[in-house]
Amino acid sequence: MASEYPVPTTDELDALFDRLSNWGRWGDGDERGTLHFLTDERRAAAARSVRTGESISLSHDLATEPLPEHPHPVQHHMLASGDARDSNGIAGYEAARDHLALDVHGLWTTHVDALSHMFVRGRMYGGRPASEVRSDGARSNTVLTLADGVVGRGVLLDVPRALGCDYLGTDEVVTVADLERAEAAQGVEVGTGDVLVVAWGREARRRATRGFDGFSGLHSDCLPWLAEREVAVLGSDGISDPMPFVGTPEWPFPVHQIGIVSMGLHLIDNVRVAPLAARCAELGRWSFLFTMAPLRIPKGTGCPVNPVAVL
Repeated sequence: MASEYPVPTTDELDALFDRLSNWGRWGDGDERGTLHFLTDERRAAAARSVRTGESISLSHDLATEPLPEHPHPVQHHMLASGDARDSNGIAGYEAARDHLALDVHGLWTTHVDALSHMFVRGRMYGGRPASEVRSDGARSNTVLTLADGVVGRGVLLDVPRALGCDYLGTDEVVTVADLERAEAAQGVEVGTGDVLVVAWGREARRRATRGFDGFSGLHSDCLPWLAEREVAVLGSDGISDPMPFVGTPEWPFPVHQIGIVSMGLHLIDNVRVAPLAARCAELGRWSFLFTMAPLRIPKGTGCPVNPVAVL
Protein backbone atom coordinates (compact mmCIF):
# COMPACT_ATOMS: atom_id res chain seq x y z
CA MET A 1 0.00 0.00 0.00
CA ALA A 2 1.31 3.43 -0.90
CA SER A 3 0.05 6.84 -1.88
CA GLU A 4 2.41 6.68 -4.84
CA TYR A 5 1.58 3.61 -6.89
CA PRO A 6 2.29 2.66 -10.49
CA VAL A 7 -0.46 3.68 -12.89
CA PRO A 8 -0.70 1.06 -15.64
CA THR A 9 -0.66 2.15 -19.24
CA THR A 10 -3.43 1.51 -21.74
CA ASP A 11 -1.25 -1.05 -23.50
CA GLU A 12 -0.59 -2.88 -20.23
CA LEU A 13 -4.27 -3.12 -19.40
CA ASP A 14 -5.08 -4.15 -22.97
CA ALA A 15 -2.60 -7.01 -22.56
CA LEU A 16 -3.98 -7.92 -19.13
CA PHE A 17 -7.51 -8.07 -20.55
CA ASP A 18 -6.34 -10.54 -23.21
CA ARG A 19 -4.23 -12.61 -20.83
CA LEU A 20 -6.96 -13.10 -18.22
CA SER A 21 -9.80 -13.72 -20.68
CA ASN A 22 -12.07 -16.69 -19.95
CA TRP A 23 -14.00 -16.31 -23.20
CA GLY A 24 -14.67 -19.80 -24.48
CA ARG A 25 -13.02 -21.53 -21.50
CA TRP A 26 -16.29 -23.18 -20.49
CA GLY A 27 -17.87 -23.25 -23.95
CA ASP A 28 -19.05 -20.61 -26.40
CA GLY A 29 -22.44 -20.17 -24.72
CA ASP A 30 -21.08 -19.73 -21.21
CA GLU A 31 -22.69 -17.04 -19.04
CA ARG A 32 -21.44 -18.19 -15.62
CA GLY A 33 -17.79 -17.25 -15.86
CA THR A 34 -15.87 -17.79 -12.65
CA LEU A 35 -18.97 -19.17 -10.94
CA HIS A 36 -17.80 -22.46 -12.45
CA PHE A 37 -15.19 -22.56 -9.67
CA LEU A 38 -17.97 -22.73 -7.06
CA THR A 39 -18.96 -26.39 -7.35
CA ASP A 40 -21.58 -28.41 -5.47
CA GLU A 41 -18.79 -30.04 -3.47
CA ARG A 42 -17.43 -26.65 -2.39
CA ARG A 43 -20.92 -25.50 -1.38
CA ALA A 44 -21.37 -28.59 0.73
CA ALA A 45 -17.98 -28.10 2.38
CA ALA A 46 -18.87 -24.48 3.16
CA ALA A 47 -22.13 -25.56 4.79
CA ARG A 48 -20.26 -28.06 6.97
CA SER A 49 -17.97 -25.27 8.20
CA VAL A 50 -20.74 -23.48 10.11
CA ARG A 51 -19.96 -23.50 13.86
CA THR A 52 -22.00 -21.00 15.89
CA GLY A 53 -24.87 -20.65 13.42
CA GLU A 54 -25.12 -16.88 13.90
CA SER A 55 -25.92 -14.85 10.79
CA ILE A 56 -24.79 -11.33 9.86
CA SER A 57 -26.16 -9.17 7.07
CA LEU A 58 -23.63 -7.65 4.66
CA SER A 59 -25.96 -5.06 3.16
CA HIS A 60 -26.54 -1.37 3.67
CA ASP A 61 -30.10 -0.20 4.27
CA LEU A 62 -31.70 1.04 1.07
CA ALA A 63 -31.29 4.83 1.10
CA THR A 64 -34.64 6.60 0.83
CA GLU A 65 -33.02 10.01 1.42
CA PRO A 66 -30.15 11.52 -0.66
CA LEU A 67 -26.60 10.72 0.41
CA PRO A 68 -23.36 12.25 -0.89
CA GLU A 69 -22.55 9.03 -2.75
CA HIS A 70 -26.19 8.32 -3.59
CA PRO A 71 -27.91 11.49 -4.84
CA HIS A 72 -30.87 9.63 -6.36
CA PRO A 73 -32.48 7.78 -3.45
CA VAL A 74 -34.84 4.85 -3.54
CA GLN A 75 -38.42 5.86 -4.26
CA HIS A 76 -40.54 4.23 -1.58
CA HIS A 77 -44.27 4.85 -1.76
CA MET A 78 -47.19 3.28 0.03
CA LEU A 79 -49.93 1.86 -2.16
CA ALA A 80 -51.98 1.29 0.97
CA SER A 81 -51.16 2.46 4.49
CA GLY A 82 -52.74 2.40 7.93
CA ASP A 83 -55.20 5.19 7.19
CA ALA A 84 -56.38 3.31 4.08
CA ARG A 85 -55.90 -0.21 5.37
CA ASP A 86 -59.30 -1.36 4.13
CA SER A 87 -58.89 0.03 0.58
CA ASN A 88 -58.07 -3.33 -0.98
CA GLY A 89 -61.65 -4.10 -1.89
CA ILE A 90 -61.95 -7.27 0.20
CA ALA A 91 -64.27 -7.13 3.19
CA GLY A 92 -62.38 -7.65 6.44
CA TYR A 93 -58.97 -7.54 4.78
CA GLU A 94 -56.77 -4.79 6.19
CA ALA A 95 -53.20 -4.46 4.89
CA ALA A 96 -50.38 -2.11 3.93
CA ARG A 97 -48.61 -2.38 0.56
CA ASP A 98 -45.32 -0.88 -0.67
CA HIS A 99 -43.93 0.23 -4.04
CA LEU A 100 -40.16 0.59 -4.64
CA ALA A 101 -38.18 2.04 -7.54
CA LEU A 102 -34.40 2.39 -7.49
CA ASP A 103 -31.15 2.64 -9.41
CA VAL A 104 -29.68 -0.84 -9.05
CA HIS A 105 -26.06 0.23 -9.57
CA GLY A 106 -24.16 3.09 -7.97
CA LEU A 107 -22.02 3.87 -4.94
CA TRP A 108 -24.27 3.00 -1.98
CA THR A 109 -26.82 0.28 -2.67
CA THR A 110 -25.42 -3.17 -1.98
CA HIS A 111 -25.83 -4.94 -5.32
CA VAL A 112 -24.42 -7.63 -7.55
CA ASP A 113 -23.27 -6.85 -11.09
CA ALA A 114 -24.36 -9.27 -13.79
CA LEU A 115 -21.94 -9.93 -16.63
CA SER A 116 -24.07 -7.71 -18.90
CA HIS A 117 -23.31 -4.65 -16.75
CA MET A 118 -19.99 -3.72 -18.36
CA PHE A 119 -18.57 -3.47 -21.87
CA VAL A 120 -15.08 -3.01 -23.25
CA ARG A 121 -14.98 -1.55 -26.75
CA GLY A 122 -18.52 -2.64 -27.43
CA ARG A 123 -18.23 -6.20 -26.12
CA MET A 124 -19.33 -7.89 -22.92
CA TYR A 125 -18.31 -11.23 -21.44
CA GLY A 126 -17.95 -13.96 -24.02
CA GLY A 127 -17.51 -11.44 -26.84
CA ARG A 128 -21.22 -10.70 -27.04
CA PRO A 129 -22.04 -7.29 -28.54
CA ALA A 130 -23.29 -4.41 -26.41
CA SER A 131 -26.35 -4.32 -28.67
CA GLU A 132 -27.63 -7.36 -26.74
CA VAL A 133 -28.45 -4.96 -23.90
CA ARG A 134 -31.38 -2.88 -25.10
CA SER A 135 -33.77 -0.35 -23.64
CA ASP A 136 -35.81 -3.16 -22.07
CA GLY A 137 -32.79 -5.03 -20.68
CA ALA A 138 -30.19 -7.65 -21.53
CA ARG A 139 -30.59 -10.65 -23.81
CA SER A 140 -27.65 -12.56 -22.32
CA ASN A 141 -25.30 -12.52 -19.31
CA THR A 142 -28.25 -11.47 -17.14
CA VAL A 143 -28.68 -11.63 -13.39
CA LEU A 144 -30.77 -14.77 -13.92
CA THR A 145 -27.43 -16.57 -14.13
CA LEU A 146 -27.49 -16.18 -10.33
CA ALA A 147 -31.10 -17.31 -9.96
CA ASP A 148 -30.19 -20.40 -7.93
CA GLY A 149 -28.27 -18.23 -5.50
CA VAL A 150 -24.63 -17.92 -4.53
CA VAL A 151 -23.74 -20.20 -1.64
CA GLY A 152 -20.17 -21.08 -0.74
CA ARG A 153 -17.19 -20.28 1.43
CA GLY A 154 -16.83 -16.59 2.05
CA VAL A 155 -13.50 -15.05 3.06
CA LEU A 156 -13.13 -11.52 4.44
CA LEU A 157 -9.73 -9.88 4.09
CA ASP A 158 -9.67 -6.85 6.39
CA VAL A 159 -6.75 -4.95 4.88
CA PRO A 160 -6.67 -1.97 7.30
CA ARG A 161 -6.65 -4.29 10.31
CA ALA A 162 -3.70 -6.21 8.83
CA LEU A 163 -1.87 -2.94 8.14
CA GLY A 164 -2.54 -1.53 11.63
CA CYS A 165 -4.77 1.37 10.55
CA ASP A 166 -8.48 2.20 10.54
CA TYR A 167 -8.85 2.77 6.82
CA LEU A 168 -7.01 3.44 3.59
CA GLY A 169 -7.02 6.89 2.02
CA THR A 170 -8.55 7.58 -1.35
CA ASP A 171 -5.02 8.07 -2.70
CA GLU A 172 -4.07 4.55 -1.62
CA VAL A 173 -4.83 1.22 -3.25
CA VAL A 174 -4.91 -2.39 -2.13
CA THR A 175 -1.99 -4.35 -3.56
CA VAL A 176 -1.27 -8.06 -3.83
CA ALA A 177 1.16 -7.64 -0.94
CA ASP A 178 -1.68 -6.19 1.16
CA LEU A 179 -3.98 -9.11 0.34
CA GLU A 180 -1.30 -11.63 1.28
CA ARG A 181 -0.41 -9.72 4.43
CA ALA A 182 -4.09 -9.88 5.45
CA GLU A 183 -4.13 -13.61 4.75
CA ALA A 184 -1.08 -14.14 6.96
CA ALA A 185 -2.41 -11.93 9.76
CA GLN A 186 -5.80 -13.63 9.74
CA GLY A 187 -4.59 -17.20 9.25
CA VAL A 188 -6.70 -17.77 6.16
CA GLU A 189 -5.89 -18.49 2.54
CA VAL A 190 -8.11 -17.57 -0.41
CA GLY A 191 -8.72 -20.55 -2.65
CA THR A 192 -10.68 -22.00 -5.53
CA GLY A 193 -14.39 -21.18 -5.52
CA ASP A 194 -14.25 -18.66 -2.67
CA VAL A 195 -16.43 -15.58 -2.44
CA LEU A 196 -13.80 -13.01 -1.50
CA VAL A 197 -14.76 -9.79 0.28
CA VAL A 198 -12.01 -7.16 0.52
CA ALA A 199 -12.35 -4.35 3.07
CA TRP A 200 -10.44 -1.08 2.84
CA GLY A 201 -12.24 0.65 5.75
CA ARG A 202 -15.07 2.53 4.05
CA GLU A 203 -17.28 2.89 7.11
CA ALA A 204 -14.45 4.10 9.34
CA ARG A 205 -13.35 6.63 6.72
CA ARG A 206 -16.93 7.84 6.26
CA ARG A 207 -17.17 8.52 9.98
CA ALA A 208 -13.79 10.24 10.07
CA THR A 209 -14.48 12.51 7.10
CA ARG A 210 -18.18 12.93 7.93
CA GLY A 211 -19.07 12.37 4.31
CA PHE A 212 -17.93 10.85 1.07
CA ASP A 213 -14.71 11.71 -0.74
CA GLY A 214 -14.10 8.60 -2.80
CA PHE A 215 -12.95 5.03 -2.41
CA SER A 216 -9.83 3.02 -2.11
CA GLY A 217 -9.86 -0.19 -4.11
CA LEU A 218 -7.82 -2.92 -5.71
CA HIS A 219 -4.89 -2.11 -7.95
CA SER A 220 -5.22 -3.79 -11.33
CA ASP A 221 -2.16 -5.89 -10.45
CA CYS A 222 -4.51 -7.82 -8.14
CA LEU A 223 -6.48 -9.20 -11.09
CA PRO A 224 -3.94 -11.93 -12.01
CA TRP A 225 -3.85 -12.90 -8.31
CA LEU A 226 -7.65 -13.29 -8.29
CA ALA A 227 -7.38 -15.42 -11.43
CA GLU A 228 -4.62 -17.60 -9.96
CA ARG A 229 -6.60 -18.15 -6.76
CA GLU A 230 -9.70 -18.99 -8.88
CA VAL A 231 -11.97 -16.66 -6.91
CA ALA A 232 -15.62 -17.24 -7.85
CA VAL A 233 -17.11 -13.87 -6.80
CA LEU A 234 -15.49 -10.63 -5.59
CA GLY A 235 -17.04 -8.19 -3.16
CA SER A 236 -15.80 -5.00 -1.53
CA ASP A 237 -16.89 -2.33 0.92
CA GLY A 238 -16.45 0.03 -2.03
CA ILE A 239 -16.79 -0.86 -5.69
CA SER A 240 -13.50 -2.82 -5.89
CA ASP A 241 -12.10 -0.06 -8.16
CA PRO A 242 -10.55 3.04 -6.59
CA MET A 243 -12.16 6.46 -7.00
CA PRO A 244 -10.90 8.98 -8.07
CA PHE A 245 -10.06 6.97 -11.14
CA VAL A 246 -6.68 5.34 -11.69
CA GLY A 247 -6.12 7.62 -14.66
CA THR A 248 -5.42 5.22 -17.52
CA PRO A 249 -7.11 6.26 -20.78
CA GLU A 250 -9.93 3.89 -21.77
CA TRP A 251 -9.64 2.02 -18.45
CA PRO A 252 -11.31 4.11 -15.71
CA PHE A 253 -12.55 1.00 -13.83
CA PRO A 254 -10.09 -1.81 -14.63
CA VAL A 255 -11.36 -4.22 -11.97
CA HIS A 256 -14.89 -3.88 -13.34
CA GLN A 257 -13.82 -3.84 -16.97
CA ILE A 258 -11.35 -6.73 -16.85
CA GLY A 259 -12.98 -8.64 -13.99
CA ILE A 260 -16.50 -8.65 -15.42
CA VAL A 261 -15.90 -8.49 -19.17
CA SER A 262 -12.72 -10.54 -19.58
CA MET A 263 -12.78 -12.94 -16.63
CA GLY A 264 -16.53 -13.32 -16.13
CA LEU A 265 -16.17 -12.37 -12.46
CA HIS A 266 -19.39 -11.22 -10.79
CA LEU A 267 -18.82 -8.26 -8.45
CA ILE A 268 -20.73 -7.32 -5.32
CA ASP A 269 -20.44 -3.59 -4.69
CA ASN A 270 -20.93 -1.65 -1.45
CA VAL A 271 -20.76 -4.58 0.95
CA ARG A 272 -21.31 -3.55 4.59
CA VAL A 273 -18.42 -5.30 6.31
CA ALA A 274 -17.98 -3.65 9.74
CA PRO A 275 -20.28 -5.92 11.80
CA LEU A 276 -18.86 -9.06 10.20
CA ALA A 277 -15.26 -7.85 10.59
CA ALA A 278 -15.80 -7.14 14.29
CA ARG A 279 -17.27 -10.59 14.90
CA CYS A 280 -14.60 -12.36 12.85
CA ALA A 281 -11.93 -10.62 14.93
CA GLU A 282 -13.64 -11.77 18.14
CA LEU A 283 -13.87 -15.37 16.93
CA GLY A 284 -10.42 -15.37 15.36
CA ARG A 285 -11.65 -16.80 12.06
CA TRP A 286 -12.27 -15.06 8.78
CA SER A 287 -14.09 -17.62 6.67
CA PHE A 288 -17.80 -18.40 6.82
CA LEU A 289 -20.76 -19.70 4.86
CA PHE A 290 -21.69 -16.99 2.36
CA THR A 291 -25.25 -16.86 1.05
CA MET A 292 -26.88 -14.52 -1.46
CA ALA A 293 -30.17 -14.91 -3.32
CA PRO A 294 -30.65 -12.21 -6.00
CA LEU A 295 -34.13 -11.47 -7.28
CA ARG A 296 -35.10 -13.22 -10.51
CA ILE A 297 -35.12 -10.16 -12.79
CA PRO A 298 -35.47 -11.16 -16.45
CA LYS A 299 -33.05 -9.13 -18.58
CA GLY A 300 -31.52 -7.53 -15.47
CA THR A 301 -27.93 -6.28 -15.48
CA GLY A 302 -27.75 -6.39 -11.70
CA CYS A 303 -29.80 -6.64 -8.53
CA PRO A 304 -29.88 -5.16 -5.03
CA VAL A 305 -28.88 -7.91 -2.62
CA ASN A 306 -28.65 -8.69 1.07
CA PRO A 307 -25.74 -11.13 1.38
CA VAL A 308 -25.63 -13.00 4.66
CA ALA A 309 -22.62 -14.55 6.39
CA VAL A 310 -23.34 -17.58 8.57
CA LEU A 311 -20.69 -18.29 11.18
